[in-house]
Amino acid sequence: MKTPGEKPLDGKTALITGGSRGIGRAIAVELARSGAFVYINYVRGEEAAHETLKIVQDQDGTGSLLRCDVSDFDAVQGAVKGITEEKGRIDILINNAGVTHSGLFVRTKPEAWSSVIDVNLTGAFNCCRAVARYMMKQRWGRIVNMTSVVALSGNAGQVAYSASKAGIIGLTKSLARELGPRNICVNAVAPGFIETNMTGLMEGKSRGEALDQIALGRAGMPDDVAGVVEFLVSGKADYITGQVIHVNGGLYM
Repeated sequence: MKTPGEKPLDGKTALITGGSRGIGRAIAVELARSGAFVYINYVRGEEAAHETLKIVQDQDGTGSLLRCDVSDFDAVQGAVKGITEEKGRIDILINNAGVTHSGLFVRTKPEAWSSVIDVNLTGAFNCCRAVARYMMKQRWGRIVNMTSVVALSGNAGQVAYSASKAGIIGLTKSLARELGPRNICVNAVAPGFIETNMTGLMEGKSRGEALDQIALGRAGMPDDVAGVVEFLVSGKADYITGQVIHVNGGLYM
């Protein structure tokens, strides 16, 4: 039973990749609000990362910035080792870092394909690989991998991105089976059309057409996703693993 004033994630240490803006920022703020110490990972956009940390601290949360390229296996290993040396443990991993490439498949260059796979899928592998042994030793851990609605629905012009996010689902389900016996829950969250810097660039007809396909008739907000992630890493979701939770307002059912 929680003592008065105790927060759901008190004492937990969380790593949020791609945590400087958009959905990653919202997740970092939400987990910090729930008591976790959050490591806000970024590669570029240092100013945005500092803004995220300030929001966390302004809401009486605690956290730190962590610059690291998730596609670099050795760098990720070193970063996670540093977290465990500093905090004594790593409890929560949110694989949110991602890049996209839009364009017709027949015009997609191999290097564009590789860059998307390297960050979105291999990056998630690298991070899961780095935290797994610590979580196994602790016999407790929560991993949430960010996939996408297009992993299931597909989307013309986003073959590389869709493929990388579909791979995340396979990674999630298989890892959930392997790590379940050590009390480690692994789930995926599949956002739909969420208001971020990326979707904010859509204008006119294309934006209107996207919104017309959503049952709720509006785009989602980063906080809509963050709330689901916070639930999945909390004690309320201790018996949920290997699942893909859709946060899309009815865009895909």
